Amino acid sequence: MLGRVITLLVATAAIFLSGCMATSGSVRQSEPTVGPAYSSELLEPGQPENSNVVLPPSKPRLDVIVPVFDPGLPEDLEQAEKDGIWPELRRAEANLFAYQLKLALEQTGEFGAVRVTPDKSSTGDLYVLGKIKKSNGEEVGIEVEVYDISERKWLKHSFSHTVAENFYSGSRNSGKDPYQPVFTEAADYIVEELRTRDDKELESLKQLTEIRFGASFSEETFSQYLQYGHKPNFMFWSNTGKVSLAGLPSDADPMYQRIKSLRVRDQLFIDRMQSHYEIFSQNISESYAIWQESSHLELKAIREAKKEAIMQGVIGALLIAGAVYAGSNADSDNSVSMGTVAVTAGIGGGMMLSKSVQTYEQASFHRDTLEELGQSLNLELEPQVVEFEETTTKLTGDANQQFNQWRAFLQEIYEAESAPDVQL
Repeated sequence: MLGRVITLLVATAAIFLSGCMATSGSVRQSEPTVGPAYSSELLEPGQPENSNVVLPPSKPRLDVIVPVFDPGLPEDLEQAEKDGIWPELRRAEANLFAYQLKLALEQTGEFGAVRVTPDKSSTGDLYVLGKIKKSNGEEVGIEVEVYDISERKWLKHSFSHTVAENFYSGSRNSGKDPYQPVFTEAADYIVEELRTRDDKELESLKQLTEIRFGASFSEETFSQYLQYGHKPNFMFWSNTGKVSLAGLPSDADPMYQRIKSLRVRDQLFIDRMQSHYEIFSQNISESYAIWQESSHLELKAIREAKKEAIMQGVIGALLIAGAVYAGSNADSDNSVSMGTVAVTAGIGGGMMLSKSVQTYEQASFHRDTLEELGQSLNLELEPQVVEFEETTTKLTGDANQQFNQWRAFLQEIYEAESAPDVQL
């Protein structure tokens, strides 16, 4: 009997103690009252509670470089102007279009940092090179090539868009860029290509980016980690690019650490440059929008003017021909009436031909107005002073010149670290 009581007490104590243990330590009984939810409570939409589904790791996000577009100017600039291509406007569009494509790529949420740069010499995982094929306010066309840091071409594709005839009359389109669809289409197309790439491949590209950045400062030091050509490497993702990884330096390597530090500063510098492109875009947005709308309307007016001028010319020629015929066929009985017809037709024909010439002159005036507006658009950058570890330098000139000066400054910093006896 006593043994039975002791057994019952021991069992009760065990149950009580197990309950205390269950409510302490790492085992939770309920969700927190305040503060962030625990990881086990973060479920995918539609995922049932108590699901054993493991969320997939996020896809490596490539940093994208969008160099200023090729303006697509022909060698013969005089002929270009005759064809309705104004160099200054195209150069302004080359900056603007690169920034517009950057925004479209960011909107997809599929990439890391997306940066506009003066040229394609900047360091990034993916390069989106654009060229303007056409831009007249009514039609826009761009050609896009995409390369990764291994210099492998991902795609080359052309995109075009025609602005709807009633675009500017719709109140819902107020403030919208009529060219936006072409940049959205290009960004979506690039994302579709990105989704075909293996995660291991993307991660390898990011590693290759760091080594290539190092090689831009000291090829002698970092070329040992690169291989050129299409040699297979089973340690790293092997692709058909011109350059790939042959290995990686140790994380403790001081030169590798130095390069990582320089790259962070380089990225920060390029990030600051983005504000220049943003300000440029804002500064010309009003004038450019006016140009787009006026050009759109003027092209329509020019077509109608040409059509009207041709019709006026035809009618004028017919009236003059009729006057000649009437004059040559007048006889004694109807000489007065035919003569009157001849004079009237001749005057009417002359007036119609004169009006035709005036209409063409009006169309030419419209084109001159657009050219004057196009020449007023340009990209300017203010001088800036940059600092790196108590060493400063002043950068002047346009975006391309300032970027080249910045890279030369970083090179000096790197060489000074490599040779401590050299003083800046």
